Amino acid sequence: SNLSANCWSRLHPANMFNSYNVKFRHSKALTSPYPGSHIERSHVPEDKVGWPTEWKDYNPVEYTAKSVLAGPSWADPQINDEGFSPKFNERDGEVERRSLNGLYVVENGRPRNPAGRTGLTGRGLLGRWGPNHAADPVVTRWKRDGSGNKVAHPVTGKNILQFVAIKRRDCGEWAIPGGMVDPGEKITATLKREFEEEALNSLQKSPEEKAKLEKQLHKLFNQEHFVVYRGYVDDPRNTDNAWMETEAVNYHDETGETMDNLPLEAGDDAGVVKWVDISEKLELYASHSYFIKLVTEKQGAHWSEDPGSECHE
Repeated sequence: SNLSANCWSRLHPANMFNSYNVKFRHSKALTSPYPGSHIERSHVPEDKVGWPTEWKDYNPVEYTAKSVLAGPSWADPQINDEGFSPKFNERDGEVERRSLNGLYVVENGRPRNPAGRTGLTGRGLLGRWGPNHAADPVVTRWKRDGSGNKVAHPVTGKNILQFVAIKRRDCGEWAIPGGMVDPGEKITATLKREFEEEALNSLQKSPEEKAKLEKQLHKLFNQEHFVVYRGYVDDPRNTDNAWMETEAVNYHDETGETMDNLPLEAGDDAGVVKWVDISEKLELYASHSYFIKLVTEKQGAHWSEDPGSECHE
C-alpha cells in the first residue's frame, strides 16, 4: 500500500483503488471544518479509517447541507422519505448508482464509503447517496517558445507540458475544469460540456459563437485519448454515505493548432482560467495533482527535478 503513485499507476493504469489488495488512504475526506460550513468531523485515527477495524464507540456527526435538503433536481431525497427506494449498486433509471470500483456495502439502508470512515454521515454537499459521478478533462499542449519550438526543462531535459487550469470559485484552489455527470449523460459528453462551460464560457456565448467552438473542439475531443484515472476520489466533500468518483481523461493537442485558436475564458464555476506549466510544484484541488502526474508519465514530459521521484522499471 506504500507504492508511490507513479509506480502504482503502472500496475493499475486506470484505477488506483482496489479494495482487495490495497488500502486507499483518504486524507482530504477527513479534514475539518466540512467545506462551506462550520461543521467539525468526528476525529478518525489513521488506524480506524478502515471498516474492517472494529470501533464500537464510533459516533460520527450527521450533516447534509441545506442546499441539498432543499431538493434540487441533482439531489436525492432523504433515505427515509416516502416513495424513495434507490437501487444501490445498479443503474437506477437515469441515475448511475454503480461504483467505478465495484460493489459497495449498504448498511441500514445507507451506502458505505468504500475507502473507510470519514467522521461524518449524511451527504454533506453531495446530491447522491453513494457514488457521485464526475468527469475531468485534462487538456494539454507542449510549452513552446516564440519560434514555435518545444521548451525543455533546464535540469531534466524533458519537454514541459501545459494544461488548462481553472481557479474554482467555491474554494479558490486551482483545478482541472470538470463537473458532475448529468443523469443519462454519457461521460464523453460531460467531459466536452464541462470544458466548454468552465474554460471557454460557452454558457454566455451566442448560438453562432457556440457552434464555432463546437466545430473547433470536435477534432480534439474525437481523437485518440488517454483515460488517466477511473474511480474513487479523495475529496473534502466525501462522507461515510456519499463520495466522489471521477473519470479523468487526457486530450492532448500535439501540434497546439487546435487550442492556440481557442480563446480561454472563465465561466460557470471557474473564476480564472489559464494555461499552466506542469511540475510537481503544482498544488491542486482534491486528487488533481495525481491525475496530472500520470499524464506527464504518459507523455514523457517533465515532472520533477528529483530523479528519486521517478519509478524505475
